[in-house]
Amino acid sequence: MTITGIRATINDGAAHAVDSSDMAFQAAARKAFREAYKKAGPQILEPLMKVSVEGPGEFQGAIYRTLLQRRGVVIGSQEEDGFARIDAEVPLSTMFGYATDLRSATQGKAEFTMEFARYAPVPREVGEELLAKYRGAAAAEDEE
Repeated sequence: MTITGIRATINDGAAHAVDSSDMAFQAAARKAFREAYKKAGPQILEPLMKVSVEGPGEFQGAIYRTLLQRRGVVIGSQEEDGFARIDAEVPLSTMFGYATDLRSATQGKAEFTMEFARYAPVPREVGEELLAKYRGAAAAEDEE
């Protein structure tokens, strides 16, 4: 698990010969982080890709369908001289196998490009599924 976007400021502190040690400061930092993390309301983020699909206009509906099946959000579309171009933001995790599906849906006549756009929070149900998998893996590690 990676946590990003955190900034911490230490306002006060003291050290003395009896209780102060490197391990004591690390334990205090861990405890402070865990308390702050729970209060912060963390979100799971996923990479969104900007996907641009071009193909014959007759397959425009099929192209839309392939994007929407992958939780894609259509940003815009153009149709010119019988060709359609559809731009969308699609989660990277759903894009695996897209080339095959697009070829099948358009008789091999459409192509796409993909580049990183931004990170966005995952939908609630996807987040719950990821947390369940993570907790299951962590429990399995603890048993070993």
